[in-house]
Amino acid sequence: MKIAQRIIGRDTPPFIIAEMSGNHNQSLERALAIVDAAADAGAHALKIQTYTADTMTIDLHEGDFVIHDQDSLWAGQSLYTLYEQAHTPWEWHPAIFARARERGLIPFSTPFDETAVDFLETLHPACYKIASFEMTDLPLIRKVARTGKPLIISTGMASVAEIEATVCAAKAEGCEELALLKCTSTYPSSPENTNLKTIPHLRQLTNCEIGLSDHTMGIGAAVAAVAFGASIIEKHFTLSRAEGGVDSVFSLEPDELKALVQESERAWLAIGQVRYGTNSESENQSLAFRRSLYAVRDIPAGETLTLDNVRAIRPGFGLSPKHLDVCLGKIARQAIKRGTPIAWNLLI
Repeated sequence: MKIAQRIIGRDTPPFIIAEMSGNHNQSLERALAIVDAAADAGAHALKIQTYTADTMTIDLHEGDFVIHDQDSLWAGQSLYTLYEQAHTPWEWHPAIFARARERGLIPFSTPFDETAVDFLETLHPACYKIASFEMTDLPLIRKVARTGKPLIISTGMASVAEIEATVCAAKAEGCEELALLKCTSTYPSSPENTNLKTIPHLRQLTNCEIGLSDHTMGIGAAVAAVAFGASIIEKHFTLSRAEGGVDSVFSLEPDELKALVQESERAWLAIGQVRYGTNSESENQSLAFRRSLYAVRDIPAGETLTLDNVRAIRPGFGLSPKHLDVCLGKIARQAIKRGTPIAWNLLI
């Protein structure tokens, strides 16, 4: 698939998306600094989220509208309070998009309802992202698909049937550029529940481009995902975890994002193809350091080759060691100086 001028696929380096989410901490200045840091780290795209507390939920601070899971980063908060704290003000969007474009990043967003799609269309994003929690919202999927833009959908918690329904809904509305992200919807996620083996299976199942939306700590899982065929990597990004923020705990810092860009490309380069023997001209030169048969003392003409005068040693310019048994017992056709590689024309 293609996003802006960037080709996304297994034949190109992984597409790295820096997800700002709520790490701006309600400061436009910080949001723009995050954009700059993402560009400096080498990310290819900058993603934000487009919603308000009122488009996400209702202002109620009891019962189902409070996060009761004591293991959650946001335990005890009401949904409304959390979204009020985390949302990116819509009036900031033009400035963030403009800064991203100035810095060579592809800016886009995750809309959480249809009004967000209408608003984002005025900013001409190159593509759209659907979050895992909205991937079963088929009316929203259809609305986004009708824009004609490439679509990236996270699949956290989704069953095969739900994924099929979402893909069918998007394609039925004309979406031709569609990618799915393997995702684990826990914050942070642990490596053992990341299940990267799903990536090639999901590609085979859907015939879509596949990537990873990664909530684990560090970059190990994301780099490993490239070996399983992930062509897109999305990671939450912040200037400093120590400065706090709703998503800061599982977000990368600038040096880590830079490492992800570099190491994921190295992983992609290392995949290569099935190949045996030497892989390059430079590796051909290393053949010289194999063992081969050499005269290890002066051998007069007519002398028999034995283990006393011939050995398998480095370098590799003589006969292969596999020929040692054949050479032993043969006669030197001429005087062979110590350090001479053994060749058939020297033997009788």
